[in-house]
Amino acid sequence: MKNATFRQLRVFSAIARLGSFTRAAEEMHLTQPTLSMQVRKLGLTAGLPLFEQIGKKVYLTDAGRALQEFCREVFDALARFEMTVAALKGLKSGRLRLAVVSTAEYFLPRLLGPFSADHPGVEFTLEVLNRERMIERLKANADDLYVFGFPPDDVEVESVRFMENPLVVVARQDHPLARDRRISLARLMAEPFLMREPGSGTRSAAERFFAEHGAHPRVRMELGSNEAIKQAVLGGLGVSVLSRHTIEHASGLVELDIQGFPLVRHWYLVRPKGKRASVVAGAFCAYLARVTEPRVGLWA
Repeated sequence: MKNATFRQLRVFSAIARLGSFTRAAEEMHLTQPTLSMQVRKLGLTAGLPLFEQIGKKVYLTDAGRALQEFCREVFDALARFEMTVAALKGLKSGRLRLAVVSTAEYFLPRLLGPFSADHPGVEFTLEVLNRERMIERLKANADDLYVFGFPPDDVEVESVRFMENPLVVVARQDHPLARDRRISLARLMAEPFLMREPGSGTRSAAERFFAEHGAHPRVRMELGSNEAIKQAVLGGLGVSVLSRHTIEHASGLVELDIQGFPLVRHWYLVRPKGKRASVVAGAFCAYLARVTEPRVGLWA
């Protein structure tokens, strides 16, 4: 395996973790032919097939499972080396790997800006994913820190909340309810609703609130992203529950004054339980503690 490259190993690890060439290519921002070529070269180097495909599903062979464990050891050792080098250099260099659910993309880059300005030698990777893909990366320990609206309860993690995430009811600015005040849930339930996909943290929070109050929204459509929801609302297809962060700079949308709203939730910083923070990750947590809530400093 001395001729294998880190790039080939990272491609292999992504496919092994996701069980799909297509999803791995999307995550790594590679074309499928490029990704397949890297895997083919790695298989030739190993001398044995690493994957077998049954239908549309990709499975690891015995050799593939052995290589997957080897990759974990290699990447863990590399991460420890990077932490050592970063510690020796202070914060003159280093890398911070972040993965966030899609709604967090509306505010996290603004938080990263001042931190980056203070530490120009630090490199950043920011993966914006849906909740399912986030949990996959979390289980694989692929990043330094994760931002969730709701920490997963089926994975051993450490989490701390660092910022409010108010959920609001959104409509087009010319909607009949736009100028009303203290609108009842019963009146809101008469409107067609647009919902995020099942598993979305925003959807789960809204459904929990409605169930607690005996309210049953008429779901007209399910959409897979905040932007799709916003465009559907602008198109007059219905109202929706979204994070206030998503509409801060959106024109044509208004927040309805609904009894019980906003639902005040929080953003959580999450990492695998027992994970040792890198120097850069620790510094970023300390920075968040200064600009948001002090409890994040527990990780600094």
